Amino acid sequence: MQKSNLLNDGIPISPSLHSTLIAENFVTRKGENKKRILIISGLALLLGICVSLIAKFLILLLNLITNISFYSRFSLEHATPVGNSLGIFVIIIPAIGGIIVGFMTIYGSKAIRGHGIPEAMEQILTNESKIKPAITYLKPLSSAIAIGTGGPFGAEGPIIATGAALGSTLGQILKISDNERKILLAAGATAGMAAIFGSPIASIFLAIELLLFEFSARSIIPVAIACITGAAGHHLLFGANPVFEMPKMAIPSNFALFAYSMMGIIIGVLSVGVSKIVYLVEENFEKLPVHFFWFPAIGGLVVGVTGYFAPETLGVGYENITNILSGNLTLSVVLSLCFLKFISWAIALGSGTSGGTLAPLLTIGGAVGVLLGMGIKLIFPQSGVLIPLAALVGMAAMFAGSSRALLTSIIFALETTGQSSALLPLLGACLAAYVVSFFLMENTIMTEKIARRGVRTPTSYEPDLLEKLTVNKVLKSVGMVINEHETIKNIKEQLYLEKGEQQNYFVIANNEGEYKGTVSFSTIFDTNNSDEDEVKSLLKGNYVTINLNDSLLTAAETMAKENTDVLPVVNNKTIVGIVSYRDILSCYKQGISTHEMKNPNISLKRKSYKMLIRGQKLVHKFRKN
Repeated sequence: MQKSNLLNDGIPISPSLHSTLIAENFVTRKGENKKRILIISGLALLLGICVSLIAKFLILLLNLITNISFYSRFSLEHATPVGNSLGIFVIIIPAIGGIIVGFMTIYGSKAIRGHGIPEAMEQILTNESKIKPAITYLKPLSSAIAIGTGGPFGAEGPIIATGAALGSTLGQILKISDNERKILLAAGATAGMAAIFGSPIASIFLAIELLLFEFSARSIIPVAIACITGAAGHHLLFGANPVFEMPKMAIPSNFALFAYSMMGIIIGVLSVGVSKIVYLVEENFEKLPVHFFWFPAIGGLVVGVTGYFAPETLGVGYENITNILSGNLTLSVVLSLCFLKFISWAIALGSGTSGGTLAPLLTIGGAVGVLLGMGIKLIFPQSGVLIPLAALVGMAAMFAGSSRALLTSIIFALETTGQSSALLPLLGACLAAYVVSFFLMENTIMTEKIARRGVRTPTSYEPDLLEKLTVNKVLKSVGMVINEHETIKNIKEQLYLEKGEQQNYFVIANNEGEYKGTVSFSTIFDTNNSDEDEVKSLLKGNYVTINLNDSLLTAAETMAKENTDVLPVVNNKTIVGIVSYRDILSCYKQGISTHEMKNPNISLKRKSYKMLIRGQKLVHKFRKN
């Protein structure tokens, strides 16, 4: 046996063995990761193409059902329920759609209920990103029926859910990891949003804030490729103009910026109320003494009654958003879109039918923005507040407060309108709504449903503490190095003679000093081992090592993968120490304590005391002179 000191020398490793240990354990792993990123990116590109085509199919199907339901004509041309001449019979159309959705829920899948994003989040967090393949065709079909018969939803929710299901299905067919399946799910979902709205950057931020729960190259690259492809599909299939066109506006004054920010506070409070009311309605539906099959039909009746008095509340309503942003709607129509649209949407969504939330939130928020803008102009005629910009700020702030997807809300408003001069008003209002929502509401409209099922959603994306620390922070000396030909009996005798701190793990080397593995103290003293055996009989042939500059996260992942409690540390072809899981846990605990410690770095009291003493000395010197 020989002693090795961490500060003076290490165990040399032959070049061939070093290549095996390091190249295979580090370089190959890095190369494999990059190869996997390329493969997943290729699949994401394919997803973007497929989801774009599905988005076009969904819109055509929605047009067809709308034409059949409200105009009794077989046509794929764009149509809205607003101009129908059904009179009072319009009340039963959404109810019929609700009955059909109810049948699909029972005989198809209950997963088609809801607005898409919460369901995708739940599968990511609880089910290894596995969504039933049937959702790929059941969700768009049920949503087209619900919306085409007057449901007050947007088409974006169904296509997001469909894209997520397609990505998940592809990930279940292929031999990939759970994390890669999650990436494909997010790529499919956000490609759907980009295909509907032509907003690739907002879609990427949506993935980060609501689906991925991480920010890394392995996830962002495929998702970005899918979103770009979806946006290209939008330009090809729907046109290159902004979805919500509005007149160009000048950069607002400082007073106007302040006014828009104050609007954000008010809308933030309203967004909390909107989210709570939606789930309160859902709770009350669950208490009804009828089978859930009838829920969408009951919700449809309310939608029909509301639509009889206010036809503009029926259907997708993207035209409503464009009209609100134009600033040319009458006060009665704005009030209708603000209150009656909300009632119709909240009850329909609470009934468990199939549809999206983004378009209704934008409509309601935009209408509230118009009303607040009118109020400000009435009180402060010279404020510089513009009604179209107030509408844009309102719709983005409502989305930011309800979903707490801050960056998504801002970028989405910019991309879908092309109003670059609206950046500062959007930032002020959305941030204000976000802050209000953060302090007043524990969960969001996206997470409340799954939170009630006991699913915890990550709320922060801080870098892992172990990823910021390197192995050399916790490195321990190799200590005693044992020759592989030593007998277990000799080792035991030597350990009995050792003094000082007991060593839990020992590095095993051959006669040339080449690293052969590690054994634990308990393994050496295992009564099942023969004392006459050589120590190399205790080795499991595990030659995995860790680099001195690798992160503790890499060390922990390697330990978990190799099912080992300790790893030798290599630097410049030499074993320089070992690191154990206890060392990593100790460092993690210390890091948490340091992170939460609240101590001032500069003592104002001490500085004031020194200044007082210095002043007293100067006064004393002045008097003496």
